[in-house]
Amino acid sequence: MADAPSVLSFLLMLLLLLLLFPAFVLSRDAAEFVFHGFNSTTLALDGASVVKPSSALKLTNVSDDYIGHAFYPDPVQMFPTGSKSSSNAFSFSTQFVFVIRPSSPHGQGGYGLAFVVSPSNKFPSAEAEHYLGLFNSSNDNDPNNHMFVVEFDTMNGYNSSEDYKGSHVGINVNGMRSIAAQPAGYYKDGEANNKEIPLESGQAIQAWIDYDGESQLVNVTIAPIKEAKPVRPLLSANVNLTDILLEDMYVGFSAATGKTTSFHYVLGWSFKVNGTAPPLNLTLLPLPPNDQESSSYKPQIIVVIAVLSTVAFLLIAVLVITVMVRRRRRLENLEEWELDCPRRFQYKDLHEATRGFSKTKLIGNGGFGSVYQGILPSNGCEVAVKKISRNSIQGMREFVAEIESLGRLRHRNLVHLQGWCKRKDDLLLVYDYIPYGSLDSLLFKRKDGFVLGWDQRLHIIKGITAGLLYLHEEWEKVVIHRDVKSSNVLIDAEMNARLGDFGLARLYEPGATSHTTNIMGTVGYIAPELVRSGKSSASTDVYAFGVMLLEVAAGRRPVGSGNFLLVEWVVECHRSGDILRAADPRLKSEYNTEEMELVLKLGLLCTHDNAQVRPSMRQAMRYLNRDETLPVVADWRLSDSSRSTEMSMKFLEIISTDTFTGSQESYYSTSRPFSSFGPGR
Repeated sequence: MADAPSVLSFLLMLLLLLLLFPAFVLSRDAAEFVFHGFNSTTLALDGASVVKPSSALKLTNVSDDYIGHAFYPDPVQMFPTGSKSSSNAFSFSTQFVFVIRPSSPHGQGGYGLAFVVSPSNKFPSAEAEHYLGLFNSSNDNDPNNHMFVVEFDTMNGYNSSEDYKGSHVGINVNGMRSIAAQPAGYYKDGEANNKEIPLESGQAIQAWIDYDGESQLVNVTIAPIKEAKPVRPLLSANVNLTDILLEDMYVGFSAATGKTTSFHYVLGWSFKVNGTAPPLNLTLLPLPPNDQESSSYKPQIIVVIAVLSTVAFLLIAVLVITVMVRRRRRLENLEEWELDCPRRFQYKDLHEATRGFSKTKLIGNGGFGSVYQGILPSNGCEVAVKKISRNSIQGMREFVAEIESLGRLRHRNLVHLQGWCKRKDDLLLVYDYIPYGSLDSLLFKRKDGFVLGWDQRLHIIKGITAGLLYLHEEWEKVVIHRDVKSSNVLIDAEMNARLGDFGLARLYEPGATSHTTNIMGTVGYIAPELVRSGKSSASTDVYAFGVMLLEVAAGRRPVGSGNFLLVEWVVECHRSGDILRAADPRLKSEYNTEEMELVLKLGLLCTHDNAQVRPSMRQAMRYLNRDETLPVVADWRLSDSSRSTEMSMKFLEIISTDTFTGSQESYYSTSRPFSSFGPGR
């Protein structure tokens, strides 16, 4: 029997684990989770929603007419399996803490946020303002929506005869018309009068929503962060969700702005089906960031109608006609890709931002251009300006490819393309400035003794995984990056990974296959089948991702002197039964051995010679998050080790001859047509 000190030690260790890992998710059948902050979660984010470095979830910034969504990634079962027709909907309970902060300290913000139970976590046609990013004028109050909504609204005006002025809480079904609503407030225990709570005070507010499936009663309760849950709810309503909900539903939040704007935050969230949601530990919640974002630039179109003399009118008419003719001529010289791209910068602004592309502002060189740090004179924002080499045909191809692909992609783990500029032979791309540079530089080029820690490496790996998952499966088309490598991953100020350099990327319709027969990529990251066929695919991206996993874990480049191949070396470590021998010695064993072993083995699985064995990026994400167990593969390479070595030597021989134009830089096919970037190419 264990003695008392041993039991006490076990309990202390268990308490420590709960504090170190405040966000956890149980199985789908249990339908229970608790998030104290959101850095370690995999919420499905959409629109303006981001997780801040503090781990607070920000649903919107203060741009006009913005929408943000954040949902638990897996559907929640709301009925006994297959029993919707004969059973009531399950009871459920949720608690969360939110903050609404107007863009102006003394102005009115808008428009609020909502807790949502919905059959989907995507709302492509939803509108902002009073619709809170959930409905539009066509589908509002449509029974086919199958949605339950509790709104925390800061604006009046949707139903002027029924809606409460300013801050109010409402219970809605299938639309924004509340079946029950009350001004925001709470009943302090023992007091009969409701105490008002301004929702957009910038202070943290607790909310509880409880649905009893048997009595079909919804209770909504709110209170300031320092108050316990009031016994008397703010709002109660009889709602039969059995007729509303489907068997599988998504739970989460939506928020929107309009002409008036607010930051909308969620700091913590718990949820449970058939029981009371676990209470949040308020001491573990993050503080909302002190954002000082300004509203997006609002162009003003001012029409001045003045009746002057006939001569003045004719002069104005001539001037307008002259401008229109010049503009038409200029547009006739533009190519199609120039008419449907992000913001076009003025060359003089970029010239001023980089101090005339001064050498003191140079932060990097590539095969087709240089990158400069700059500060835009218009708003003081720090940017990186990529200047494509003059008279470079390949550079022009890269320029077009990056604008057409990266210009429309939006994900927190991709480099954000702000805009572009083309003036005669000068081609420029403008990105967010990423202060820490590339992952390659952090791993191999620091000379100050800095060593990237294991927790940082694992966070970076998960970010790269999320970015590639978005490219392969979550955007409207399939994007094959074709040059995944550590030097194309940039690290921002919060140590988040940003995948960039889309000069080789190709877009495909879902289900389409590659017809390209040119070898693209970088030595050490190229999949074996790409050498044989020249055809890129999502699986060849996965191979390069696997090499990068090994690179980050082992702290060694993919290819070294003496015919060293990182993949083959890690394979040998695994075969010898000591895969941790491949771990980066600079970490001095200061890493979680289970996590290190998982990353190394996942790297080997992703670099398997058989492309069919490699996981998809969604599977890779689930392995890294421990949602699925990494499969046991009898042998990570070809069954005949001598055949594997022979193939590796043949690969080295191929890339050292003129049949392959490879080096440690990114490569571009000299036969690639100028306008070849597009679906199925």
